[in-house]
Amino acid sequence: MARKPNNLGLDAIDIRILAALQREGRITKLKLAERVGLSPTPCWERLRRLEAVGIIEGYHAQLALKKLTAFTAVLAEITLEQHTQAAFERFERAVMGVPEIVACWSTGGGVDYIVKFVTRDVDAYQTLIDRLLTAEIGIDRYVTYIVTKPVKESHELPLAHLLETDGRS
Repeated sequence: MARKPNNLGLDAIDIRILAALQREGRITKLKLAERVGLSPTPCWERLRRLEAVGIIEGYHAQLALKKLTAFTAVLAEITLEQHTQAAFERFERAVMGVPEIVACWSTGGGVDYIVKFVTRDVDAYQTLIDRLLTAEIGIDRYVTYIVTKPVKESHELPLAHLLETDGRS
């Protein structure tokens, strides 16, 4: 995939702020300023700017679901019956209303979507997929993959690599 130039005026300090927030979303503003090598006021101003332009979309807690309950994670390849804009929009609207769908990616190639479900168990997943099939949202075919063990699941993006910074301000 082609890289977009950093046209938002981000510099190495902005990228260090973003990287630190990805690792520690609850870091204090004082600690954040220390971590990125700024005094608190300029650091706070940069943080507010990153929020204002929508680069920082929110702050979230990462939960250890396995400590809360038993669950099954499922990945499914989904192909639609029709490949029209209206069909894609209908499917995507339906996906937004299903809480057990925790991620959905539109893909190029042999399938239209890769969908991640989190349900109580395989039976709950099957009940859900059966409901989606009868909901007339355009699903032609699906292939299910039960996740047996998470090997790597990170919400931290490799900003320094993606934005081609050398880490210096």
